Amino acid sequence: MTDVVSEGDAGRSTRTLRAELALKALRTDLGSPERLRSVLEQALVYGGATLALVYAPGDRGDQLCLIESAGVPRALYGVRDSYPLSGGSPAAVAHRAGQPLWLGPAELAVLPGARPTPVGDHWLAALPLPPDPRGGGCLVAVSESPGGFDTEDRKCLELFAEAVSFPPPSDPGESEPLPSSSFSLALDSGRVEVDDEMLDLFGLVPDEFDGKVETLLSMTVPEDLPTLMSVVEADHTSIGERELEFRILQPSGEQRWLRLRARLLPAAEGRPSRLVGTVADASKLRSGGNEVARVQRLAAALATAGTVHDVGQAVVTALRRPLNADRIALAELEGDRLVVTVLDPPEPEAWPEVWRTEWRSEWPDAPVRTMPTLEAALREGRAAIWPAGTPLEAALADVGPGGLAVLPLPAGGRMAGACLIGWDTPHDFGPDERALLTASAGLAGQALMRAHAFDAEHELVGMLQRTLLPRRLPPLPGAEAVARYLPTTAGLEVGGDWYDVIPLPDNHVALVIGDVQGHNAQAATLMGQMRTALRAYAVEGHPPDVVVSHANRLLMGMETDLFATCCYVDVDMAEGTAWCVRAGHLPPVLRHPDGTTAVVVTEGGPPLGVITQADFPMSPLPLQPGTVVALTTDGLVESSELEMDDGLNRLAGQLGAADPAHLGLVADALLADANRGDDVALLLMRYDGLDLRPLRESWTVWRVPEAVRHARRFTRRTLRAWGVRDEPDAVLLIVSELVTNALVHTDGQVRLDLTLISNRMRVAVADSSPRSPIKPTSIGWEATGGRGILLVEALSATWGTVPVSGGKQVWAELPLIEPVGD
Repeated sequence: MTDVVSEGDAGRSTRTLRAELALKALRTDLGSPERLRSVLEQALVYGGATLALVYAPGDRGDQLCLIESAGVPRALYGVRDSYPLSGGSPAAVAHRAGQPLWLGPAELAVLPGARPTPVGDHWLAALPLPPDPRGGGCLVAVSESPGGFDTEDRKCLELFAEAVSFPPPSDPGESEPLPSSSFSLALDSGRVEVDDEMLDLFGLVPDEFDGKVETLLSMTVPEDLPTLMSVVEADHTSIGERELEFRILQPSGEQRWLRLRARLLPAAEGRPSRLVGTVADASKLRSGGNEVARVQRLAAALATAGTVHDVGQAVVTALRRPLNADRIALAELEGDRLVVTVLDPPEPEAWPEVWRTEWRSEWPDAPVRTMPTLEAALREGRAAIWPAGTPLEAALADVGPGGLAVLPLPAGGRMAGACLIGWDTPHDFGPDERALLTASAGLAGQALMRAHAFDAEHELVGMLQRTLLPRRLPPLPGAEAVARYLPTTAGLEVGGDWYDVIPLPDNHVALVIGDVQGHNAQAATLMGQMRTALRAYAVEGHPPDVVVSHANRLLMGMETDLFATCCYVDVDMAEGTAWCVRAGHLPPVLRHPDGTTAVVVTEGGPPLGVITQADFPMSPLPLQPGTVVALTTDGLVESSELEMDDGLNRLAGQLGAADPAHLGLVADALLADANRGDDVALLLMRYDGLDLRPLRESWTVWRVPEAVRHARRFTRRTLRAWGVRDEPDAVLLIVSELVTNALVHTDGQVRLDLTLISNRMRVAVADSSPRSPIKPTSIGWEATGGRGILLVEALSATWGTVPVSGGKQVWAELPLIEPVGD
């Protein structure tokens, strides 16, 4: 039978005893800040709490004021710095009544001033403190465990409440002598006072230290810098001591682990706010304190973990090195399947062979029933440990041949997943280590549920955004185009940026980029409507200014308070000319073939949806083969630290230094420094020019009895001028039929366009009627009309009709058998 040592019923019966032993082991003096801090940290480990706080009456006697806290940031639960003594807060009620309160989500929801919190359901305990010269106080604890605080949790918390003793009150502005290896940081100037012992820990010589905190921070290993900055930056520092471990890279190149303990002293008369504390060599500190500190460090890291991957990395960082583990896997529970999201180490050969050969994906993914041991641990919901030599199924045995710990991750009344920790050599599990594993499992489970919800919503937002943008860009004659879109990471709102590339007749291409005001579903919906409208107006054959003007009038009539900006560029691929229309949007940036760049500041109109009768002037853009046109939205060139003009100049400089032969790499490089606080759209087109420039001629058909004969004569003259020696009868017959149809069935002007490229002839006749010609299904022998379109279809390789400026254009193409002469 498998020998299983778990944090189950046997563990719970001895937890209170271990808590008593932990309190007796505290070597600090009664009433010292260090002892109070340690008591709260023990409450995290043994009391099932994610946050513990102590309140005491303030100097004025009408408030309960926060004295010390430990655990995750209290803002997650809406906990305040102070409460009126006569109010209805749980802390004040417990203090007045002298009886503990145990409140669940339902009771917390009806408290005066209760508001939704980021973490959702949680439980709160408020326990009165023993009377003392300061008038007692209250211990407050918060838990996210399903069902709240159980019997053992409550016994331990009552034990810690009795052990609380306060440090004597002191003047916050009073300058007290600091202990060895200490520092004092002025938060307004960043100047830091340190002693020689602390400089020695950093490997610095006192005469060479410049007194700037940035000098010390620059020695921090990059992976640990964000956590350290959360303590050093004033905006993220709250009442109570903060403790963490971090690594520095000494001048010798050696890494060293240090532990920082710090407290914020508020500003006093003539003295700025200060952060004071100590730094010590972490390797010389006792292990018991390390376990408690690591629980708090994990809690702080998980509080800011936004994605499932972030949660996994935080757990790996907090547990693998302290436990000297050889491997850690974090997995989500999706239905009856266990899906691993983080493996450390990531190499496949470090994990059981069955994971690589039988499980169905690159990341392990298997039914829980294939691992009965793990299934039982998840069902019981308790941290379980299997020592070296325990017979286990193949999928688990190789994870920890020297010892295996399985941590079910509870959240919201169910199991969110599991964490597997394995050792290769026999590992001895001490009581402190068991407490660390139990506390870490609860913290990770809640964080995993929050991150999973974030990931799911973020994927939904991304899917919506992808459906509103082009799936792929069309191939262009004589050009290459690439586009990129980056959604914002500042939240889950869908953005309003869009881009489009629209092929048009006669080798024209429209490049469009725009931005709808706002980041919500309404902005995304409007973005989709504006993109569709601009595409429809462009395909109708309107010039650029008319296209944008129509879109403006459409938006004005949609009864929305939102507006949109837009930049529309019509490029003639054959002639190498382009016309630009701007509606409140950023100007294009051009990279010329010689590498020089220019921000083309052209005259523009107002944003779409602001003024009904607005002018949108057209401006020419000079193009040569090799010119790159860059269109972007403001998220790429503007932020709180970067002015728009400076951002455009930076974009121009980066574009000039790039290799335009690889537009995809250019686009990726330009987005490397994008402001992820806003969504970003980028559209690049390199104009290469057509290999063969088409020959074109146009003629306005006269409405006279001999109109068709004149059209045929114009066609013969044009073909001879182009070097076509033998005028093909098919071309002349197609001209006759298309011109006849236009004159007979429409009013207004009729235009004949002839185009020749690569021995392929295109005949197009435009008129003012939007009605397309209809090909008859059958024609009787007595019919006098209807054969024209059938003749055109029979003589041409392809034909069709497109809308053009309120009318239409009927066209036909056919190859010329005879080569074009010189």
